[in-house]
Amino acid sequence: MLAGEAVVAIWNGIAPEGRDEFYAWHLNEHMPERVGIPGFRRGRRYIADDTDTFPEFFTLYETDTMQVLQGQDYSNRLNAPTPWTLSATAHFRDTFRSLARVVESRGPGMGAAMLTVRFDIEEIERLLPLLDVASGPRVCGAHLCSADGDASAVRTAESRDRPGIHEPPAQFLLLEATDFDALSGLLPDEVLLAAGASGIVRGVYRLEYVRGRTAWR
Repeated sequence: MLAGEAVVAIWNGIAPEGRDEFYAWHLNEHMPERVGIPGFRRGRRYIADDTDTFPEFFTLYETDTMQVLQGQDYSNRLNAPTPWTLSATAHFRDTFRSLARVVESRGPGMGAAMLTVRFDIEEIERLLPLLDVASGPRVCGAHLCSADGDASAVRTAESRDRPGIHEPPAQFLLLEATDFDALSGLLPDEVLLAAGASGIVRGVYRLEYVRGRTAWR
């Protein structure tokens, strides 16, 4: 299960010339800073596992509640970016960032393989029975999330001058497993379409890094 009631989900690419800086910044400053914010519980970063997955990186932050993501502590960080943050994020490309509530989360824990499925749907509750896949062989979790469109669209000092920021997904599923074979065939597009989903975008990602809650100075 996810560690809280809300998440920040970020899909992004990186320009080749900024790749080394991105890794150094993300590991040594950005993720420690984020999970040091009160109410943030855990951060994870994934990388695309195949050439069809776009953008290349997926980052997930799990928080106590949606109010944490709309609160002053998080806002203060977004509106006072460090020089390294401004330098590293200048290389971001094709960013999709969603502040979302967790509609439901099932499963025993984290997995090394992640399938993200972005889509639009009017009645998200119609997808709840599909989360039974969390009990499948080697499946670690199935999580259904719904974005807060207004909160996701806010531009801050960290993002207002950054190009390539796209409209965030309205809803998304996160399916995680011990390996990619366990994810193969789970919730194909035709099943989601039959439930009323549209605009489906799938991506397969491999876990690179996890950071638990830590003090930040």
